[in-house]
Amino acid sequence: MTKSHELLEGRTIVVTGTTSGLGLALSGALARAGARLLMTVRDAERGAVAVEQVRAGIDGPGSAEAVLLDLADLASVRAAAADIRERTGDRVDVLVNNAAVSLGPRERTRDGFELQIGTNHLGPAALTWLLMPALRAAGNPGRPSRVVTTSSLGHRTGGLDLTDLHWDRRRYSPTRAYGASKLANLLFSAEFDRRLRLAGDPVLSIAAHPGLTASELLNNALARRNTWKARLLVLPDRYLSQPVATGIEPQLLAVTGPVPGGSYLGPTGPFEIRGPAGPARRSAKAQNPALASELWQATASVTGIAPDPELTVRA
Repeated sequence: MTKSHELLEGRTIVVTGTTSGLGLALSGALARAGARLLMTVRDAERGAVAVEQVRAGIDGPGSAEAVLLDLADLASVRAAAADIRERTGDRVDVLVNNAAVSLGPRERTRDGFELQIGTNHLGPAALTWLLMPALRAAGNPGRPSRVVTTSSLGHRTGGLDLTDLHWDRRRYSPTRAYGASKLANLLFSAEFDRRLRLAGDPVLSIAAHPGLTASELLNNALARRNTWKARLLVLPDRYLSQPVATGIEPQLLAVTGPVPGGSYLGPTGPFEIRGPAGPARRSAKAQNPALASELWQATASVTGIAPDPELTVRA
């Protein structure tokens, strides 16, 4: 039995966005390392194919199963969280918020949110809060549970206007909206870490980004927004990107590595485009604690879901 099997055998890991790209590759790697994988999928048929693909690569104690989840629908988020908690006996060791949409035309979620902030931040934040009882129950001081939030180099292009999260007043920019959602990921992860420390919960909040990886995220965006600007954005991804098997390394380090809560991981090569996984750099906006706290409260208000951990007195 390998060291990775020893590390992950008996651990339950939830990964979102697993039918292709980073999520599928990450699920396969973790299942091969012995974990029980709950792979969230929007489409049952595509999900069944992805699960079978992961199962085919398992040679050991790992397993894989699908959970229906649409992060662009809070009712689906609630149902998936309840399903996960029931299946796992209310014990989840790791949640990897990986799913995302990118650079498509202006669209709305089922709840009326701008699609990118809704899918990339609000849905994952709601799922995290709803799974906190299971994460808290599975963790202990010697081996805390983990929540891994996937951000992007694109967070550097984003500003976050909490008074206009859904671009009702401003002229919509797919690129800026995507950047805002990825900035929100980093701010949420940092505020989550702060609150976990103050609450003394045995859970770590860690963020990671894949650099430029040959996933299907931009290709899917191009299919929905076939313009010259969208095609131009795909070119760097196509010619500078690293393989998916390498792109998942920051997420793998976040799940399994000896890293503290509050870490941000990514490729360590030039401009963090590719290279071995290690510490990554946040933009100045992503290091704003006041904005992070305000986003936490705004997220609770918009989603109607009670944040966890909630602190009665701000430190």
